[in-house]
Amino acid sequence: MPEEGVKLTPKSELLTAQEIITLARLFVKEGVEKIRLTGGEPLIRPDVVDIVGQLYKLEGLKTIAVTTNGINLTRLLPRLKEAGLNAINISLDTLVPAKFEFIVRRKGFHKVMEGIHKATELGYRPVKVNCVVMRGLNEDELLDFVDFTKDLPLDVRFIEYMPFDGNKWNFKKMVSYKEMLDTIKQRWPELERLPCETSSTAKSYKVPHFQGQISFITSMSEHFCGSCNRLRITADGNLKVCLFGNSEVSLRDHLRSGASEEELVQIIGAAVGRKKKQHAEPALMSFPLCQDALQNPSNSKQWGHTFSHWLTLRASLPRQKGKALMKNKLTGQLFLPRSHPEQQWHITGILQTQLRGYCVFQKDPSSTFDTKCLDTSLVGQVSVDCQSKEASSGSEFYTMDLGSCTKVPRASDNLTHTDEEGRATMVDVGGKPDSRRSAVAGAVVLLGEKAFGMVRQNQVKKGDVLAVAQIAGIQGAKLTSQLIPLCHNIPLYHVEVSLSLDEARYAVVIRSSCQTWGRTGVEMEALTAASLAALTVYDMCKAVTHDIVIEDVKLLSKTGGQRGDFSRV
Repeated sequence: MPEEGVKLTPKSELLTAQEIITLARLFVKEGVEKIRLTGGEPLIRPDVVDIVGQLYKLEGLKTIAVTTNGINLTRLLPRLKEAGLNAINISLDTLVPAKFEFIVRRKGFHKVMEGIHKATELGYRPVKVNCVVMRGLNEDELLDFVDFTKDLPLDVRFIEYMPFDGNKWNFKKMVSYKEMLDTIKQRWPELERLPCETSSTAKSYKVPHFQGQISFITSMSEHFCGSCNRLRITADGNLKVCLFGNSEVSLRDHLRSGASEEELVQIIGAAVGRKKKQHAEPALMSFPLCQDALQNPSNSKQWGHTFSHWLTLRASLPRQKGKALMKNKLTGQLFLPRSHPEQQWHITGILQTQLRGYCVFQKDPSSTFDTKCLDTSLVGQVSVDCQSKEASSGSEFYTMDLGSCTKVPRASDNLTHTDEEGRATMVDVGGKPDSRRSAVAGAVVLLGEKAFGMVRQNQVKKGDVLAVAQIAGIQGAKLTSQLIPLCHNIPLYHVEVSLSLDEARYAVVIRSSCQTWGRTGVEMEALTAASLAALTVYDMCKAVTHDIVIEDVKLLSKTGGQRGDFSRV
């Protein structure tokens, strides 16, 4: 839900129940076998049960489905089932109650969970749970969602984040299907692929012996436009042949102006005929990074990949340098063009200030591709996120300085993030064994009596201080590698942030814990979580007083790793 809310459409502009049934009858007559009521939120419509009942009477309609946020589901579901509802999708992007409230701007997590259980009790098989996966928000809950299918007949559908007006979409927020699948297979290597229909938008998998299953809606990384057989009608009667597209045709206006059934069929047929083959390339046209690549599509054939899956990273470089570096928008990896995919150079990071103009490259050890460097003027003009926390064993590292390549010396024995010449460098953890790692950190925010009292009574105008700070801490832990340049990017299996009130000191006491299974520890993630939670408390209370002190930001304990466990006495 946008922070500012949404502008409601006047009731007079919405389709009436009779208009919905009229259009539904027309589509069913033309061969449509399934109708889904979605939104917005369809269950806030007072006549929704009646609409389902009338749809059920249409001869030839095999499935009536609903997609809902689940808030009102428990109350309405018995009546909906009696009216003829066949299938249910429930939108749920998080299993953390505080994060749920942050996303939807309202309480109701437990009502949604109650609705899911009610649907299974009433015999719906499977109950589909839609989860839009967003980097930095909920990708750390992938394993929890899979585990959710262990004892319930659910189909948890992981949906790739797609661009829409108002959602501030960018490539960095999208977690691709392959990345999600890899993460899940690390935990459940026995995950098996399930067969699916040709027109299905989902790729389905199942953990053996689990009651439910999982699916992936690969709308961005592996679009299914060519086999998509769905049409959409908005609440105010506009026909959309593609959810992603902006083109709409008002069936409501034609209907209210007295158009015949034959005329409506012709209007619908013309709209379907204009449906594009795929949505990816037109969407990329709006991104300046892509324009150079779109003007030179022939170059894409050299890389052995579908062109729409790639883009040119140009930044502010001249045209010839804009072609020097290519980026796969799905994986985030960069490579030099005119090399084969198996001979790609992947940039693990451009650390501008720390490396004083050096670039760090990782070369595939099996590659026969000759050592090459980019022009030094490239550094400082292109900024790239570090995508990989781990390097392959046997990999070679090179820096670029004035057009020449030199091997980076190994890190010194004293400071792990500097080389023998004192230059900052990311530690190579490729040779370390995987192990369970955990860390706990803490912080204290001294608020003073007045601000403390307002926090305790939840009277701060900006909102629930403790709930927002908790979410900020969780977010901070997941963004650590982006905030601290030499930190590795690791998967966090669990992040917990708790805030308690210390009345004696008029303080908020913060405790954060992080867990992973990998080659490097999570101390920085725990410390970042505690720090971001503390800063959020400060930000939300600074209108009351600036006499706020953040203290005792420290690591409390850690486990795992070659240096052994640590516990602060």
